[in-house]
Amino acid sequence: MMRNRIVGSILLLLTALSVSAQKAERNYIRKGNRAYKDSTYVNAEVNYRKAIDANPASAVAMYNLGNTLMQQNKLQEAMEQFVTATKMEKDKNKLAQIYHNMGVIFHAGKDYEKAIEAYKESLRNNPKDDETRYNLALAQKMRKDQQNQQNQNQNQNQDQKDQEQKQDEQEQKQQDQQQQNQQPPQQQDNQMSKENAEQLLKSVMQDEKEVQDKVKKQQVIQGGRLEKDW
Repeated sequence: MMRNRIVGSILLLLTALSVSAQKAERNYIRKGNRAYKDSTYVNAEVNYRKAIDANPASAVAMYNLGNTLMQQNKLQEAMEQFVTATKMEKDKNKLAQIYHNMGVIFHAGKDYEKAIEAYKESLRNNPKDDETRYNLALAQKMRKDQQNQQNQNQNQNQDQKDQEQKQDEQEQKQQDQQQQNQQPPQQQDNQMSKENAEQLLKSVMQDEKEVQDKVKKQQVIQGGRLEKDW
């Protein structure tokens, strides 16, 4: 009997704590909403965080906190809140809103591929959302333009590389032609040496002819002497 009373008391205590936590959560969310409406986003952020402290599974507080962080351009922190909220939220319309805002963040970061997937997930939960459908079409167009620009840049880079290679080949060809037209000093020296050698050979041949002529002349004179009467 005593044990049943203890268990009952514990359940009542837990219920009371749960009710108190829910009450605190709703109170902080209301305060955060008022601050958000007044554009005092820092105060809104503080109250939404207190609501999450009161109830760590509060998808509403997470979603509202994510929106507040977006207003402060804290996009990475906002994305973290939205991702966590998707794991807690069960209501399809609220899930659609969460994925829509995730798509907006990806869209702002020009990550159109992920933005498209987020918008599609939003429409799976709420197919009647025309704003999300418009954002999806816009993201698809932006992705196509981005891909076309990337392809154009790649083609331009390739054309520039081809032009530079062609220019290098032309310059190399001109350098080779100049080297062929200009004889190195060593070759000129060799040519001069060859000319000198030819001149020297002609000179030697001329000297040899003169020597031979002298020998023949001497032989004639000597011959005459041999034929002279003593």
